[in-house]
Amino acid sequence: MKATLWRQDTGIRFPVRSAAQHHDVRSRLFLGVEHHGVTGYGEVAPQPEELNGDAAIADVIDEVRIFVLPQLQQILEREGDLPSWTRVARFGGSRAASNPAVAVLEMALLERELRAARGSIESLWPATFETPLQATVSLIDDAEWHVEPGVARVRAKIAAAPLSSSALRRLGELNVPVLLDYNCGASDDAQVIEQVRQVREVANVAAVEQPYAVGNVVDSARLGEQLGVALSIDEGVRSLRDVAQIVRYRAAEIICVKPARVGGLANARTIILRAREAGLRAYVGGFFESPYARSVHQSLARNCVDEPSDLSPVEVVTADYSREVDAVPCAFGVTPSPEMLERSTVLVDLQLAI
Repeated sequence: MKATLWRQDTGIRFPVRSAAQHHDVRSRLFLGVEHHGVTGYGEVAPQPEELNGDAAIADVIDEVRIFVLPQLQQILEREGDLPSWTRVARFGGSRAASNPAVAVLEMALLERELRAARGSIESLWPATFETPLQATVSLIDDAEWHVEPGVARVRAKIAAAPLSSSALRRLGELNVPVLLDYNCGASDDAQVIEQVRQVREVANVAAVEQPYAVGNVVDSARLGEQLGVALSIDEGVRSLRDVAQIVRYRAAEIICVKPARVGGLANARTIILRAREAGLRAYVGGFFESPYARSVHQSLARNCVDEPSDLSPVEVVTADYSREVDAVPCAFGVTPSPEMLERSTVLVDLQLAI
């Protein structure tokens, strides 16, 4: 068995500023697990620094090195084979970095299993929906917006500050609903209500997302009673328990489920299905991943999500962007290209003979 962890740093062609962060550079972690001549790849794209309950990339790297890969090695030594991808979610601990670290291994083992069986992700999760796409822009600065044709909804980052005339003008030029994303940055109900009123004069507001801190379902529920538009929770969704709290307090109608945040694809799918059973609408969110992880998330979404989701490729500034993935027959339709991995930094190179 061989496990290799790479780090790829890339600039985002269309940066997005949120209430507490400027998304202009993204670091992606790729984990390759090779066993008996078959390799599978996983990917997560952690935050550069700890923010709103999400771990910093340095902590995720340590989690993979110190906790996740040693558990994988112990199972291999004890059982003589790799564990099924369905067991990996149990590797998770209580640390913020645990979920993304587990998620990157789970994806790698899933792809390896499918490759070894000459299967595809569609055989596991048949497509049920043509999941619409969602684009992300910012109302906080005047950076260029990138909204692809055919996008069904735009998520607009917003802060507790007056909206500029240019922001309102650009909103008015959109012909799709808008989700106003506060990223935990709202100051009070009155400020949110006033901003929603302003935006509704020029655009169709589909929802307000994560106005208050992670776990603050009480204030979200109170705000929702006054708004007249749907509430969405993003950073506050990490487990089934979070979904239960949202339902209990009627804190939202929509949730954003990010596989890396909830501990992987299996957990994400379970959360989405349980949320839908409870009457919530769910969509698949992302962390500016490469086209590889986005293609995996697209398969998940098409199986169980009909809400607009973050599935479009994230354009980067490198000239050879098109070489980030190879469109070759494989379990997920695309796979990380050798050229991309060669340009990335090797962080872990573990080999174990069994």
